[in-house]
Amino acid sequence: MALTPGLGPQPADRRARAAVAALFLTNGALFANLVPRYPEIKATLDLDNTVYGLAVAAFPAGAIIAGLGAGFLVRKFGSAQAAVVGTILTGLGVLAAGLAPSFGLLVAALLLGGAMDAITDVAQNAHGLRVQRRYGRSIINGFHAVWSIGAVLGGSMGAAAIALGLPLGVHLGISTAVFATVALVALRFRLPGRDGEDHAAVATETPTSAVGRPGLSPRTLFLVAALVLIAVGGALVEDAGSSWATLYLSGSLGAPAALAATGFVALVGAQFVGRMLGDRMVDRFGQRTVARAGGVVIALGMGLALAFPTVPGTILGFAAVGLGSATLVPAAMHEADELPGLRAGTGLTIVSWLMRLGFLASPPLVGMVADAVGLRYGLLVVPVAGLLVVLLAGVLQNQRAAPGR
Repeated sequence: MALTPGLGPQPADRRARAAVAALFLTNGALFANLVPRYPEIKATLDLDNTVYGLAVAAFPAGAIIAGLGAGFLVRKFGSAQAAVVGTILTGLGVLAAGLAPSFGLLVAALLLGGAMDAITDVAQNAHGLRVQRRYGRSIINGFHAVWSIGAVLGGSMGAAAIALGLPLGVHLGISTAVFATVALVALRFRLPGRDGEDHAAVATETPTSAVGRPGLSPRTLFLVAALVLIAVGGALVEDAGSSWATLYLSGSLGAPAALAATGFVALVGAQFVGRMLGDRMVDRFGQRTVARAGGVVIALGMGLALAFPTVPGTILGFAAVGLGSATLVPAAMHEADELPGLRAGTGLTIVSWLMRLGFLASPPLVGMVADAVGLRYGLLVVPVAGLLVVLLAGVLQNQRAAPGR
């Protein structure tokens, strides 16, 4: 069922939008609860930077292993159902990681959490894009803004738990129980029908010349590759905040533990602001212009922070990274879900899966550079990712929203 011209979104569409927002909130909050406690886990298990980087890479490795199955699960069970089950299992993986008594069990727990997170990610975006097609205008950045709220909430919960001296098991057990409950409630308000039905409706309204023949054309393959690289650029900068911001601020710059946690919070907080403004900017200026400007902000903001290292300047640098990366992953996912010749969820699954290569490669790469010459040089991956986005943003659409939508 598509948007009825002149009537706007129906009450069921608005309830589904709120449900998808709740799923994004839980997804952002669960993993973010663990991030501020990474230094504690690293110290407890006595890991050096390289081994720590390998352990953290288990989360994206799990996503790589399971990610290609997300499209199948979405089509078989429904995007909302897959997202909720994935959310619950992600929370259990995060809890197990916090309780892991050894490097091997930490890796196993993060593998589970990452695998389930990949399924949740594709499924919640698929359902969100279904809702967006019902609205007839961009709302996907708003969902990712809610993810950022969840990440800020989760990171703040982690920092508060440290300040209060809560044991890891108690802290992460509470967060898992709370956000799993939110996801289960959200499931009641999902869109009815099967995933792909609204895709078919859009296709029947689109001229055949625009849709193209079924199958992967060379142009489609090129677009997939470019979208993957844009998404990887967004993944690299997000990983810098989640995996290394706290360690860089507390270790290299000597910030107190509670203050060091604000580097990650600054990134996701600024990312939230960018995503709140993102739908309006995308509808006005187009995905291409917004993404290219974001790449410039990333490169300049983090480049200056690394060139002139101070605690306040670095926190501002991570904030610039969050602002610049705000629309990158949503833009790549939206474009991927609209690629011609692919079944519902396929383009989204491919780009989401390959995007996680950035999360997989980044932690050990940064860790090895950090052990060799210092973490400050390892974080140069961030401004480089910003420049990559500037170069590739031309593949994104740049038209405004359709009048009256």
